[in-house]
Amino acid sequence: MSDSRTFRFEKLEVWQEAIAYASLVYTLTKSFPAEERFGLMTQLRRAAVSISANLAEGTSRTTGKDFARFIEIAYGSLMETVSEATIAQQQSMITPEQFYELHRKADKLARMLSGLRSSLLRPKP
Repeated sequence: MSDSRTFRFEKLEVWQEAIAYASLVYTLTKSFPAEERFGLMTQLRRAAVSISANLAEGTSRTTGKDFARFIEIAYGSLMETVSEATIAQQQSMITPEQFYELHRKADKLARMLSGLRSSLLRPKP
């Protein structure tokens, strides 16, 4: 797949991690109860998808400051997934082990997003 990446965002490691994170969320939410189909499952999936979508949209902006704003939105969506996963775990929709895996990956993604945002806002010499 690396040869077919033509868009700027596809080359970003943080975008690739965000895609993997969303895939994990989809896998974990497959077993949610049917009554959550339009509730927590949908909210969690939408927030997870929003992370990579905002990174992709941000790369189309002409300034680092504009791109950084989309990273802030992606970060907010990531935090939303952590909150929703906490509820899912407390309601026994995901196991503590699954929650730990999701939380660990969210932490890594949060650090990557923060680092990218900082680099975009750093004054140029």
